[in-house]
Amino acid sequence: MGSRKVTTVSEWQGKNITVAGLGVSGISAARALAGLGATVTVVDGGSGEAHQERAASLEGKGISVRLGDAQTLPEGTDLVVTSPGWKPSSPLFAAAADAGVDVVGDVEIAWRLRGPDAAPWLAVTGTNGKTTTTQMLASILTAGGLRTAAVGNIGTPIVDVILEGDDAYDVLAVELSSYQLHWAPSVRAHSAAVLNLAPDHLDWHGSMEAYSADKGRIYEGNRVACVYNVSDKATEDLVREADVEEGCRAIGFTLNAPAPSQLGVVDGILVDRAFVPDRQKQAQELAEISDVQPPAPHNIANALAAAALARAFGVQATAVRDGLRAFRPDAHRIEHVADVEGVAYVDDSKATNTHAAEASLAAYESIVWIAGGLAKGATFDGLVENAAKRLRGAVLIGADRELIREALARHAPEVPVVDLDRTDTGAMSEAVRRAAELAQPGDTVLMAPACASMDMFTNYNKRGEVFADAVRELGSTSA
Repeated sequence: MGSRKVTTVSEWQGKNITVAGLGVSGISAARALAGLGATVTVVDGGSGEAHQERAASLEGKGISVRLGDAQTLPEGTDLVVTSPGWKPSSPLFAAAADAGVDVVGDVEIAWRLRGPDAAPWLAVTGTNGKTTTTQMLASILTAGGLRTAAVGNIGTPIVDVILEGDDAYDVLAVELSSYQLHWAPSVRAHSAAVLNLAPDHLDWHGSMEAYSADKGRIYEGNRVACVYNVSDKATEDLVREADVEEGCRAIGFTLNAPAPSQLGVVDGILVDRAFVPDRQKQAQELAEISDVQPPAPHNIANALAAAALARAFGVQATAVRDGLRAFRPDAHRIEHVADVEGVAYVDDSKATNTHAAEASLAAYESIVWIAGGLAKGATFDGLVENAAKRLRGAVLIGADRELIREALARHAPEVPVVDLDRTDTGAMSEAVRRAAELAQPGDTVLMAPACASMDMFTNYNKRGEVFADAVRELGSTSA
């Protein structure tokens, strides 16, 4: 395991720990804590075949698993470790509170398991762009010759990474969701960024204020830099409210020319006026916009935030350029699928809320928009009003498409709308065909649903795959 601190095992030896959730992070935490001498019980409300297989795997390692009951606190529990998605209002946590038992998440456990010489964390959160920014950051750090990994809300479970030992990494790029931050009170990053804030997951947090407060936890105890979005005042407000270490700086990023202590864009060049000897008179060139793929405005903002965190850690400017050039985003994030008869088809299935869809729509001039799904309580008036001039047409799918149709009628009544009242497996193929009928050469057919996918698809990945298949089918018939 490497050189972990010698007190780790004794801290957990003999403790009765209940792990809530039999997902990836729950299994990781259960195995780690059992390996450190704790008595672990995993609880989960599911009881299907997949749950039973996972339970059998853990029970083979001496870990108790209780399926079909996620509400009753096991007797003698000293600590509850929750999976990120469990709501604070869950009955299990109410029982824990009544018993005076703390509830934390796997990120908190990972932080507590760190040794005295563990790699510092560069942390990223925000409503949208977290994964891309964290992966960009890891690419830049790697280009700078540092041993790193993108962890947290992505990749290998963070507890597993920590157990590799203090000497395994120089620095970690850590994506943290609002759920994870809610359950991680002790985390103190070297530097952190909040990319943006927009209403999301309000059913979980209860209010926008609570959601923002959980996001803002990422700044607590920062040592070097709190990175914020100049165009999103709410992120700067979170910096002002944070209790940071003496000397920690507020660093802004902007798509405009940067002021001192900011990173920004000048004549197509990403520049740094924060980590230079004379911030009043100097600016360090970092990379060209063309080094960022795709070079959509919101992705340039992601690159600037990643660069700010890397520069806060001392990475050279050339590593920023090389890391951005080497990086390619995951699938279903404004991913160009194909050109068919002069029309570009772009998959942004990851745009599962209005904020993400607005950023995607802003990247193209003339759009046939495929949208719809589960709205999660969102409204669409602002999104449609801002995008109206760019819309050639719209094709609506999914359970809550009526909400988008009504917003289009109010704010873009001249835009032709196709309303598909079907949820079968052929719905996406028809959506792509109908979008092709509306599009003209030079247009972009953009699937940026602004909604979750689970009404019709397993997840946003599956939705994107089905869209791409439909585009390829269209291309084969048009050839």
